[in-house]
Amino acid sequence: MSDTLKVREIGNSLGVILPTSTLEDLDVEDGDELFAIQTPDGGQLTSYDPEFAEAMEDAREFMRPHRNAFRELA
Repeated sequence: MSDTLKVREIGNSLGVILPTSTLEDLDVEDGDELFAIQTPDGGQLTSYDPEFAEAMEDAREFMRPHRNAFRELA
């Protein structure tokens, strides 16, 4: 994925218009959220929420030793 995006004024904000090919590559639709993250190589636009993924991993680690109790509660 390598599209040139131009920053434009949209109302009182700045934004970019994403080409259809980029939306398809990111597998996003109208209303979905995108995340701008900093990587060692620069900025990256992604539909993957790294904070949510980290929170889910923390939850899995907590639930693993208590799986029998959660199974009983279900």
